Amino acid sequence: MAGEFYKKDLTDIFMTAVNRVNPESMLLNQCSLDGDTLTVSLHEQTEKYNLGDYNRVIVIGAGKATARMAKAVEAILGDRITEGLIAVKYGHTEDLSIIRTIESGHPVPDGSSVQAAEEILRLAHTADEKTLVINLISGGGSALLCMPYKNEEWECTFAAKQDTTKLLLECGAEITEINTIRKHLSGIKGGRLAEAIYPADSLNLILSDVIGDRLDSIASGLTVPDSSTFQEAIEIIEKYKLKKRMPTPAARIMMWGEAGTIPETPKPGNPIFEKSRNVLIGTNLAALKSAETAADKLGFNTAVLSSQITGEASEAAKFYLGIGRDIRRDLGMLQRPACIIAGGETTVTIRGSGIGGRNQEMALAFLAGLKNEQGIYFLSGGTDGNDGPTDAAGAFAAADIYSAGIKAGLSIQSYLDNNDSYNYFKQTGGLLITGPTNTNVCDVQIMLVV
Repeated sequence: MAGEFYKKDLTDIFMTAVNRVNPESMLLNQCSLDGDTLTVSLHEQTEKYNLGDYNRVIVIGAGKATARMAKAVEAILGDRITEGLIAVKYGHTEDLSIIRTIESGHPVPDGSSVQAAEEILRLAHTADEKTLVINLISGGGSALLCMPYKNEEWECTFAAKQDTTKLLLECGAEITEINTIRKHLSGIKGGRLAEAIYPADSLNLILSDVIGDRLDSIASGLTVPDSSTFQEAIEIIEKYKLKKRMPTPAARIMMWGEAGTIPETPKPGNPIFEKSRNVLIGTNLAALKSAETAADKLGFNTAVLSSQITGEASEAAKFYLGIGRDIRRDLGMLQRPACIIAGGETTVTIRGSGIGGRNQEMALAFLAGLKNEQGIYFLSGGTDGNDGPTDAAGAFAAADIYSAGIKAGLSIQSYLDNNDSYNYFKQTGGLLITGPTNTNVCDVQIMLVV
């Protein structure tokens, strides 16, 4: 396997994984309308709703994959939908005829994120016992819906929420840690959307972008009980030494919350969740298993390692490279070339001023160790098609890319130190460009050993 051929196999396997978790096709397979009966059936979970019992059907939601989810719901329910509104990342849109779309900021919220949260919350508050609310939730919803917490006395400003999000993204905190803080600075997350919807029935269709598929972490748990506390949020801030860097309005919310002056997010056992049903429609593991099937058809000995890879992207790269070298040493015993598949969501601690994302960072760290070693080919990509604030889904690592860098006089370590993986791979032909995929189930790593 030489030249560009490895890129085709890696890309084909990756896109098979992405297409497996296309939320439109999944919902069309999992949901049906027979007369007045709406049925959602997935594995051992089945939810049924008699639409004749409701005067209104409202569709709301947020996430990078939510537009495609909304397209499926429109196809299934048509004019049964009274009205709807979703928030998506800029560019992650679909042509919808009933449900309105607001495009907003990700990974850092912007003014449109606030507008989307306010309008969706306002619509939720109109729901009553004769209303069915269908929530379409996917990864990215935390930033796309931003409503800084406020009451008669206390307020977290939008600027403080923005700055706090930036701090958390740069310090290397894991997504569950970031969302714990987001929930406690928000007027819509951590079950507070469910609180606004009550007493209406809600059907929450959820696409997971979170390690372990924790419903209380996906989009910061808009419709599920929140077991985290202000105290835990403060411990995370202290863990990453952010206390002195936190914007004053956000720090005050945390302090008042810990003191009990501000009410906690809705907890398990709260009656508002009795009328809320959550259905997990797609996961990273489902994507990985589909990739495994594709690799097997291409003639590879294939193994799925895990859907829960976390930690620093550069450290994960060393782990994968070590496995690749072990396999290559014993390749003769396998009779076929090997394909290793894994997924999850790593982090990057920002030290420089470059541009990139966790997948490109991982691929560049992999390349730093691989150098011009032959026979090992690696790809790390985000299933949403956007790795960090770039137009790339991820990047490839292989000997020919290393050689291109040497020829161009590029120092891998300098680009790593500056967190500038995008510009390294842009100059060496190593970027994976898919465009927005309108799905989102974390990241996928694929390694071929031949």
